[in-house]
Amino acid sequence: MPVELEAFDVRARVADAAGPAADPAPALRIGLVNNMPDAALQSTEAQFQGLLREAAGTERIGLRLSSFPELPRGPEARADIHARYWPLEQLLAAPLDGLIVTGTEPRAATLAEEPYWARFEQLLRWAPEHTRASIWSCLAAHAAVQILDGIGRQRLPQKRCGVYAHETRRDHPLLAGVGSPLRMPHSRWNDLPSEALARAGYTILSASRECGADAFVRESPSVMLFFQGHPEYEATTLLKEYRRDVGRYLSGQQAHYPTLPHGYVPGSGEALLERFRAAALARRAPELLEGFPFAAVAAGLAHDWHADAVQLYRNWLARVRASREAPARVPLSWSPS
Repeated sequence: MPVELEAFDVRARVADAAGPAADPAPALRIGLVNNMPDAALQSTEAQFQGLLREAAGTERIGLRLSSFPELPRGPEARADIHARYWPLEQLLAAPLDGLIVTGTEPRAATLAEEPYWARFEQLLRWAPEHTRASIWSCLAAHAAVQILDGIGRQRLPQKRCGVYAHETRRDHPLLAGVGSPLRMPHSRWNDLPSEALARAGYTILSASRECGADAFVRESPSVMLFFQGHPEYEATTLLKEYRRDVGRYLSGQQAHYPTLPHGYVPGSGEALLERFRAAALARRAPELLEGFPFAAVAAGLAHDWHADAVQLYRNWLARVRASREAPARVPLSWSPS
């Protein structure tokens, strides 16, 4: 199997210390700092692992999992992380070719008040000096550009949720072979202004009038790729999030019924969800969630962004590989193989 999960244990530590002669290392080592809440921890891990597996083809990748220790966790998630994840300090002490950092649901009024903020800043400063390329997903992208360039995210009037079509910068090697318009899922309450990103020197790879910047990059010897969208999402991920938000409305945790995801659910499924919405608005009760038509709606969903997501990650892995083979700065004219 091209993507192998590398658990943190004594053997891994000894192998890293001994060097390549004693360790038949995979072609590339990638760290995934998975900061998603407990309920999405394993599904997020599976999404990124699957995407990397398809993008890698026959190339071997060693995937090392970690998470910010400051995040609040329940006992089951803590036990799972203790059993399979690398302590962050140990992940950063070992050789890595690439790094992927996820966001998490915000809890504080501002990002700088989050309990993991100092840890995030440490990781952000470490990555360009110690990896060949990195990916910063959704809230992690928001936090990164705030620290790097003082660009604050802006609250949207309603949640930006759905699958949106974006125009792409076709001349950029990270988009080689990627279709245009590029459909990509989004699920967020905040936005980074495209104009501010451009002024700060970021190259916007994909954007739309409805959605703003989707993917953008900070060029350096260690390229930093940022996503406001979610190429890793599976076909049903947005539906699961929508059901979760419906449940929060029914239980009184949020005031308004969630908006149907844009450009995502075909007509037959939309009719089912509208009927459920009418029943929920007529009688707001948590037990109604048991009748949410998940299976019927899921059967009609398309995973039509997946092929382009795989190509994006294939191009990113090609950048990691090219940078490792040529430690000097890789020019923008490099081409994925």
